[in-house]
Amino acid sequence: MRIGVIGSGAIGCLVAAYLKLEGQDVSLAGRTNSVEAIKKSGLQISGVRGSFRVEIRISEQLNYSPELVILATKTQDIESAIKNNLSLIRNALILTIQNGVQADSIVAKLLPKKNIISSIVMFGSTYLESAKLVHNFEGPWIIGWPFDERHPEVLSDLSRVLNKAFPVVIADDITGMKFLKIFANANNCLPGVLGKSMQEVFSDHDISHISIAIWKEALEVVNQAGIKLVSLPGFPTENVTKLTSLPIAQAAEIFSQTMSNLSKEPLYGSILQSIMRGRSSEIDYINGEFVRLAKKNKICAPLNSALVEMVHEVEENKRFFNKAELFARIQKVVKLK
Repeated sequence: MRIGVIGSGAIGCLVAAYLKLEGQDVSLAGRTNSVEAIKKSGLQISGVRGSFRVEIRISEQLNYSPELVILATKTQDIESAIKNNLSLIRNALILTIQNGVQADSIVAKLLPKKNIISSIVMFGSTYLESAKLVHNFEGPWIIGWPFDERHPEVLSDLSRVLNKAFPVVIADDITGMKFLKIFANANNCLPGVLGKSMQEVFSDHDISHISIAIWKEALEVVNQAGIKLVSLPGFPTENVTKLTSLPIAQAAEIFSQTMSNLSKEPLYGSILQSIMRGRSSEIDYINGEFVRLAKKNKICAPLNSALVEMVHEVEENKRFFNKAELFARIQKVVKLK
């Protein structure tokens, strides 16, 4: 299978490298600085599978028609990425891997729904600089049909290819899983606001109190919207429902211990990684999704709204908040009990 990976960030580079190492015919398409760096020195990967270098074809646009496109851009870049490669990918399978739940609908405005497969990555990677990344932790790659068009044999064939890089899980309800994945990603906003690694941020129990409050507010929103959350491998719905039912101090301590031990290497999360690279983050499709649902159902999500605003301020002003500033802003909209 000829594979084109569009997007040369942490996840795009990681999956391209591992598929290439397993003998797949893979090409990357990315931004100019990534293209130049990867052409010069290859992809340099370290982390849980060791340290190694991978030579891989890369250009700013695809230059052939792949059978599979792994769309690894940020959600806000999907439309331009597709338009830049449209003539070559009209008939390809499109695999989305973005956070949030909007990616498939955006793709469907430009390409046939029958060609779109949705996915969730449960592994983690950190983009250090152009051509250098750390594979922080392992996890499965979940795939499923986001629309009514369902062809089991296509998912079976695709899983055999992707399984060479990561263990694949085929999902019946990928949308319910993607909503739960937003909960898993929702606290990435705090390292983004503070400019520190996840380990540094969540070792602080006070800040972990905010994390539990984010989940409590978001759970109320999705329940009001009638959305059913579906368990992910290694992250069941009970992680959210049980933790948010505990006294907040107890829940914050458990959350802190879990998050502080995710990776031996510093883990920054997708929001902070985008900010560190001078790019806009996906905050509008993560915490912003809870805000959007709340408005749609005429309820409030003040904590998530405030955090979305703070991330945008960091993106615009290039200045991170300190802990005191974070709490001063939060306490204006919600009381942490």
